[in-house]
Amino acid sequence: MSMSITSGSITAGPMTAGPITAGSMASGSMMGVGPMRWNALVSAEELATAIGQPDLILIDARFGLGEPGQGERDYALGHLPGAIYAHLDRDLSDHSRHGHGRHPLPDAKDFCAKLGAWGITPAHQVVVYDARDGAMAASRAWFLLRLLRHQRVAVLDGGYTRWSQLGLALSADVVPPLPAAYVADYDAGMLANADELSHPTDADAPLLIDARAAERFRGDAEPLDRVAGHVPGAVNRPFAQNLQGDGRFRPVVELAHEFHALLDGRAPDHAVLMCGSGVTACHNMLAMEHADLHGARLYAESWSGWINDPARPIAIGAA
Repeated sequence: MSMSITSGSITAGPMTAGPITAGSMASGSMMGVGPMRWNALVSAEELATAIGQPDLILIDARFGLGEPGQGERDYALGHLPGAIYAHLDRDLSDHSRHGHGRHPLPDAKDFCAKLGAWGITPAHQVVVYDARDGAMAASRAWFLLRLLRHQRVAVLDGGYTRWSQLGLALSADVVPPLPAAYVADYDAGMLANADELSHPTDADAPLLIDARAAERFRGDAEPLDRVAGHVPGAVNRPFAQNLQGDGRFRPVVELAHEFHALLDGRAPDHAVLMCGSGVTACHNMLAMEHADLHGARLYAESWSGWINDPARPIAIGAA
């Protein structure tokens, strides 16, 4: 696909997916059908029909653990029209909160101030995107907004990669947002703590689902944290299993079947999700939401927080 940049705008090559029309949209999107009501995933084709709507705000959350500045540099070169940039370390985490894992949740008041500075209010439809699969900061940003009880927030399925592959509009312009007011507090019922996970054999113990890759869960390798292994009683569901080969999420029926098998008769709200630092666990939560399985909670400190206390037990090997 060819691209040209003129006065800050990027025009991609011809679209390969055919024209986007009102008939290609899901009920309740735009084009006179009704307000946008995206609260899990939205396709590139659907989103393209809504670009420029006054109640839509886009967040570019591209980020790489190995090169934390690359996403912001990529944003400067080209992004979805009107998108603002959110940095995982700077905007979606608070590293001054020591002892809470590698990506501590930001304080609710601070995050609300950030949203207001970006021009976001509770009335906006927000769409967040990552480079390709929503695996890193996009799902984290989605979760933080849901934690504030913001309902109209979704992740772009397939991310920037699919958007650009379809030849949809891109821009290098950065338009300063009009500051707004965002007043809310976190829903504490969406969060779990380490004490709840310390007695996995209790009859009422939650099901702990770890989103890390299998080799990290087993303790075969640990490239990021100082101790390898997993929380005793946890089961492994690598977040990559939520995706198809092109970076889009797998069909709802497949995701629902696999998560139901993990839950093994438990209600979705009996599940607690974790990973290495509370980021990719949000990807599993997004997949569950997409599959109409609501109520799972996040152990935000995750493995990097669990190992801060040397008295906590550690398991090695498969669950």
